[in-house]
Amino acid sequence: MLSGSPRQPAQNVGIHAIEIYFPKKLTAALHSSLQYVDQSALEKFDGVSEGKYTIGLGLGGMGVADDREDIQSLALTVVQSLVEKYQISYSDIGRLEVGTETIIDKSKSVKSTLMQLFAESGNTDVEGIDTTNACYGGTNALFNSINWIESSSWDGRYALVVAGDIAVYKNGSARPTGGAGITALLLGANAPIVFDQGARVTHMEHAYDFYKPDLHSEYPEVDGQLSNTCYIKALDTVYNRYLDKIIKLEGTANPTVDSFDYFCFHTPYSKLVQKSVGRLAFSDFLRNPDAEQYAAFQQFKGLDLPSTYGNRDVEKAFVAYTKNTYNTKVAPSSLAAKNLGNMYAGSVYGGLASLISEVPSEQLQNKRVVLFSYGSGLAASMFSLTVRGPTDALARNINLKARLAQRTEIPPAEFDEIMNLREKTHNVRDYNPVRPVDERNLFPGTYYLEKVDEKFRRTYGRTPVDAPKAANGTH
Repeated sequence: MLSGSPRQPAQNVGIHAIEIYFPKKLTAALHSSLQYVDQSALEKFDGVSEGKYTIGLGLGGMGVADDREDIQSLALTVVQSLVEKYQISYSDIGRLEVGTETIIDKSKSVKSTLMQLFAESGNTDVEGIDTTNACYGGTNALFNSINWIESSSWDGRYALVVAGDIAVYKNGSARPTGGAGITALLLGANAPIVFDQGARVTHMEHAYDFYKPDLHSEYPEVDGQLSNTCYIKALDTVYNRYLDKIIKLEGTANPTVDSFDYFCFHTPYSKLVQKSVGRLAFSDFLRNPDAEQYAAFQQFKGLDLPSTYGNRDVEKAFVAYTKNTYNTKVAPSSLAAKNLGNMYAGSVYGGLASLISEVPSEQLQNKRVVLFSYGSGLAASMFSLTVRGPTDALARNINLKARLAQRTEIPPAEFDEIMNLREKTHNVRDYNPVRPVDERNLFPGTYYLEKVDEKFRRTYGRTPVDAPKAANGTH
């Protein structure tokens, strides 16, 4: 069913369907494929102080992909899964755009590989390619798709946005902040989850906080302290711009974090999001310091945002002040991040999938959700959506908690082996992946890498959708 008529301007543009795919965590076998690593076990293995990852960074499980998975297999899986779950015709998709920074080819787009899924339908009239800027690519793909639906180029069909990554780091303090996962959003007119028109703002500037200049390696160059500062600075900037936009659009007097129902943040690690919620309240305080609710913070009066980056007193005071706000407005969107780690371009949309999964449909009705997207280098946006229709079917199809529960922990030593394997096989040709293909390692219906030939061309297989028995060995 098409999402609307191109003869009239699109109304209520938003999300009709959402899907998330993530690695499957298995038993602690040497050759398990899709897994997660428990961060407390990783603390012991890495020889760091207890709680450094779990308490200090707020990390839980971390999705891991071995040599059977790349960004294209993840994208193939999430798109085909969405189409099957929601019974969408490939002929009814007129735009497909991928946001990712996991690059396996400097020229050929992930989107072009996804066109294999459209072959049987005969539909080759599909706009869009890949868009890349660290973790922001998915949001740019989303904005491009919304703009297409709202433009004179729209032909009434759906737009499909794919956003996700495999996040890996070299040995060191950043490695526990990796992860893996991907999301897909089906957009169209007359949707149950509607983007608030005009309510989006952006901030962009030049920074070397995180970047990937070495194409011979998956690993980024990271300045951790600068990266955190850039994230908070971008948040400060877009939040205040967003409040100004809401005042202009809706005439709201002195909007604050309490004016909005839920938040979804790009989540490099959960502790940063907790600090960010406090930061929003600090901005609210600076905008209206004499308001009654800020009586306990008068010692911070006269400060400004730039001078307080890294100010522990400000951070501690406002994180404590917003503890309940975090628990009620933000924590429901943290399920994926705490179990999968950083999905990079898919992170904020994994948060949206989590929110839909965690909050009943009736509780979400007419609620506004504010999203903060950040990508290093840097680019950031804040925008919002409002739930206008039932989300029960979306929650059932996402089925997030049940799917997360199907994973099984692998030991840190095996995680280390997998990271070494990924490093060794990055950018190789004439390669046959060594990890087994069976139901213990891959979810039913998962696409996996079969071979990289002598010209770097990649071919993929798919596990049976029902997967009653193991496949025969490796390929």
